[in-house]
Amino acid sequence: MTATTVYPAHYINGQWVKAQSSETLPVHDSSTEALMATVPAGTAAEAEAAVLAARAAFDGWAALPVETRAAYLDKVAAGVKARTDDLALAIAREVGMPLKMARAVQVGGPAWHWGNFAKVARQFEWEKTVGNSLVVREAIGVVGCITPWNFPLSQITLKIAPAMVAGCTVVLKPSEIAPVNAMILAEIIHEAGLPPGVFNLVNGMGPVVGEVLATHPEVDMVSFTGSTRAGKRVGELASQSIKRVALELGGKSASVVLDDANFEAAVKGTVSACMLNSGQTCSAHTRLLVPAGRYEEVKALAQAAIAKFSVGPSLEEGSKLGPLVSASQRDRVLGFIRTGIEEGADVIAGGAEAPAIAKGYFVQPTILGIKPTDTLAQEEIFGPVLVVIPYKDEEEAVAIANSTIYGLGGAVWAGTDEHAMKVARRLRTGQVDINGGPFNGQAPFGGYKQSGNGRENGVYGFEEFLEFKAMQLKPSAS
Repeated sequence: MTATTVYPAHYINGQWVKAQSSETLPVHDSSTEALMATVPAGTAAEAEAAVLAARAAFDGWAALPVETRAAYLDKVAAGVKARTDDLALAIAREVGMPLKMARAVQVGGPAWHWGNFAKVARQFEWEKTVGNSLVVREAIGVVGCITPWNFPLSQITLKIAPAMVAGCTVVLKPSEIAPVNAMILAEIIHEAGLPPGVFNLVNGMGPVVGEVLATHPEVDMVSFTGSTRAGKRVGELASQSIKRVALELGGKSASVVLDDANFEAAVKGTVSACMLNSGQTCSAHTRLLVPAGRYEEVKALAQAAIAKFSVGPSLEEGSKLGPLVSASQRDRVLGFIRTGIEEGADVIAGGAEAPAIAKGYFVQPTILGIKPTDTLAQEEIFGPVLVVIPYKDEEEAVAIANSTIYGLGGAVWAGTDEHAMKVARRLRTGQVDINGGPFNGQAPFGGYKQSGNGRENGVYGFEEFLEFKAMQLKPSAS
């Protein structure tokens, strides 16, 4: 576990190409703080070489039968499954999610999506007669994919798998914080034998590699997942060449518990939805909205629920909550907790004191009672922090839920699904879980407002990478 893996190359035009720069980017084990790997810091020239390789490959790849492209995806899906152990271990160390959960969520989900996008493409209606027009769907072209560190393999998969099976060619810039899983995936894709230039990977920093993808005239679309601040920059740069831009950004999702709900299930479910991946989830349910008259009852339920989240290293068997991804992320989250306490928060559980663990980027799972105008009710924390906000009636609950710049996820808990859905329809957000309804990989995922634009998953995510073309036919003489 102490050995450092050195990756000396980028993947461009179907081969590993030795990095031009000697500068490297360190990857740390989030549980031990040890250096676990290095990847090359890509240059603008390397990013451009990858773009040009993708452009050269596009016409031939887009012209292949759908079945041929789908068969390549099936090969990648099989490769991901075969290397589940390698991928899960890498992500558990890079990101900090406990290993058992990393296998199921961080690798199991992507393996399923690779196969599912192959099915989506096979079943898709590629052309349709509308009046005297034949309306066809075609690949948009070269896609630049910029992905985050929190669910790294998932976010890569949700971009490159639908893009490639749609007929696009891609250039991937994975997160510099958690790139090892992307390097393993590139090995899997290479083994699958895709034509050169269809898939390219250049490691590096956003202001260097990412900005080439956002600005290059040969890139037709940029798909970005990350912070709202960075998403604004990507959109600004891409607008200069009128690229299509898909953005999956931040969130401050509300879990609204109505007075007739099962409070034990609602609080337990919300705590779990907040703490997944140590709160490093853009759609995490980080605001728990409860009737003011039942606040004390909710506090007791929340304390009981959070007590079950044992904190520890990601490779330790009993850990339910691992570390955060980096020292800077840990410090940022602790800063938010301190701000909440300074603003008068009721500390229900946890706090800004570090857990008694010698190494690693750990934060106590924390629950704070606050007001809807407080900093922690508005800003995305991206850590294991849940805020509880009392409301006086359903009107105020909806107003509070809709009172942030975000609109990505959320939940409504009520005595009946009908009651919950009535409130859910009023929430300005892209996805709402009704009484604990589970995540659906076929349903569209994406945001309202500053949580972004575009959708991922299933046919909805696949269509993001297609253009419409209408061919007007002369009506036949009657």
